Amino acid sequence: MGELHDVIIAGGREAALSSTDANLVDIAAEVLGDERGTHGYTYSGLCLTALPHRRIPDDQAWERVGHKMRLVVEPGRLQIGDHLRLFGVPYGARARMILIYLITQAVRTNSREIALGRSMRAWLEAMGVSVGGETAKAFREQAMRIAACSMKFFWETEGGASGFDKGGVVRRGLIFDGTDDRPLPRLFDEAVILDEVFYHTARQHPVPLLDAAVRHLRDRSMSLDIYVWLAYRLHALAKPMPVSWTALHAQFGGGFKEPRFFRRPFVEALTVALAAYPDARVEIAESGVGVILHPSRPPIGKLLDC
Repeated sequence: MGELHDVIIAGGREAALSSTDANLVDIAAEVLGDERGTHGYTYSGLCLTALPHRRIPDDQAWERVGHKMRLVVEPGRLQIGDHLRLFGVPYGARARMILIYLITQAVRTNSREIALGRSMRAWLEAMGVSVGGETAKAFREQAMRIAACSMKFFWETEGGASGFDKGGVVRRGLIFDGTDDRPLPRLFDEAVILDEVFYHTARQHPVPLLDAAVRHLRDRSMSLDIYVWLAYRLHALAKPMPVSWTALHAQFGGGFKEPRFFRRPFVEALTVALAAYPDARVEIAESGVGVILHPSRPPIGKLLDC
């Protein structure tokens, strides 16, 4: 994928269009040409594990295993009007965007209290999301799922033992009014109070992400997962590291029963993620082992004009 960025730098967007998919060219060109260089954050645990890409049964917990990390997400209940309602595990690209937004604001402001604005429109615009009825409805659903769920991160310590943090993401807020026929419903609270454990964990282990890259991956959940994984892993490597298809499937392959059905979608998602990360050096292993990660610059740094 580095060749695509080289072509764009040397000859501009039009020079790359003759040999590469236009969507990839657009992502690569706009990330390279981003003059603001602003960045957001995610939590390192969410770089090593992943939420589901698609909806799972609302009463079902979710578990994924990454590099020395295990994530367990459990559904929860919220009181809506006079009734308790079960909300399933958050899923898809929109849930990921909400978490990135909340973590980014927590890191920038050093506060558990995240201002959202008086309406969903203000909140979506703050995240750089186009406002529309279906978009608002989908974000509302994922926000409620995040407000209701609990997350547990298990990891291996240097002594070989495991530890865990558990709790909700949100202590208060992120709940919208109960009127389904309003395309942009109002928030009950104009701010979110993050769970104390989640807030301190995210503040202690933030991973910088380029805003322009996240913005262009916001509708592609697997590509977004791969991007944040690479943002966390590549710059810390001292030498090339192979990653097997079994490990990749365990981390990213939720919804795919076997690794062999997962490979093609993963490679396609990886290609998109690499378009948004110009300095990433990743190759598909010729032996069929999986991928090889090479030491690379982090995604936040000086970008070249194109």
